[in-house]
Amino acid sequence: MVNQQRLVEEFIELVQVDSETRHEALIAKVLKDKFSALGTQVEEDDSNRRSGCEANNLMFTLAATADCAEAPVIYFTCHMDTVVPGLGVKPQIGADGYIRSDGTTVLGSDDKAGIAAMLELIRVLQEDGIPHGVIKFVITAGEESTLLGSRSMSPGWVKADYGYAIDSNGEVGNIAVAAPFQSKVYITVKGKTAHAGVNPENGISAITVAAKAVSRMPLGRIDKETTANFGTFLASGETNIVAERVQLIGEARSLVEEKLLKQLGAMKSSCESACAEMGASCEFSYEMMYPGYKFDESAPHVRLAMAAAEELGLSPKLFHSGGGSDANLFNGQGIPTVNLSVGYQAIHTVNEHIAVNDLVKVAELVVGIAKLSGQQRK
Repeated sequence: MVNQQRLVEEFIELVQVDSETRHEALIAKVLKDKFSALGTQVEEDDSNRRSGCEANNLMFTLAATADCAEAPVIYFTCHMDTVVPGLGVKPQIGADGYIRSDGTTVLGSDDKAGIAAMLELIRVLQEDGIPHGVIKFVITAGEESTLLGSRSMSPGWVKADYGYAIDSNGEVGNIAVAAPFQSKVYITVKGKTAHAGVNPENGISAITVAAKAVSRMPLGRIDKETTANFGTFLASGETNIVAERVQLIGEARSLVEEKLLKQLGAMKSSCESACAEMGASCEFSYEMMYPGYKFDESAPHVRLAMAAAEELGLSPKLFHSGGGSDANLFNGQGIPTVNLSVGYQAIHTVNEHIAVNDLVKVAELVVGIAKLSGQQRK
């Protein structure tokens, strides 16, 4: 049912549209034109006023066929932005059947492979006259910038019974049925300045205090469901001055919210104890970036996706992801959502690539999901 040549050409066209995260104005226009031409209802929110992205989130609604008016309303979601470097992508198809960039940029299969599959899904449904319920296609901006688009979306804008993100690593057919809660952590350690050569004993080195605090924290892999990491340790000054201030920025994640809160407590306690020992002070705060979710094979939307994969001869595997996606935010809004594996490899690097065969499989999978969903009734 899927037209491989058309699908590949669509993908090649999409990845050549510049859309680095927060700079999605051009790709948003292209998508509105493409989905509108396929007869969908086009909507966009006002999220860019809050997200700072060039584009709003987009939603395209395909009406149900007459015989599926009572079918569940489903949605698929992808993001329109890419990581850097993503300007001037020059895609090429190798003799091995993989699509790559020229090695100077990312390819953008994360997540334009998903968008190409969406467009092909609509065309196949229409050309083959496949019965289907209402299908919504939600394409977000700023996903690669801590889910800015979906985090800025008004709750309730998307209304659906369940849905699927097309935005996970792994073999096509696999399903991310769980993803973690994530918090950003912000710490400021305040010491006391002094001349480092004349009277260092009168100072309190914020660098030393912060180093002690971090050394006491459980970091890295805490357990199979929990991780923590620092990405910023910032202090700037002359070597002859005892450092008075250090800023730390990190994160903590867990599939279990209680474990996340316990980890945050341990990080705070480590800071406070190090400061108390050395006479310093600290400010500790955290921000919940997105909620987690967890399903198993008994969930109806999981069973449906597994059935669609099996009909294609795939062997679906359910797995727990350590990364977040827009699926986290939609679950937080009460729409059961899992994340489908796309088959792309080495994403977020200039070595990113995807097999033509996997591009086709993803499109076939979403067609299968739409077809099976259309056979159900609320």
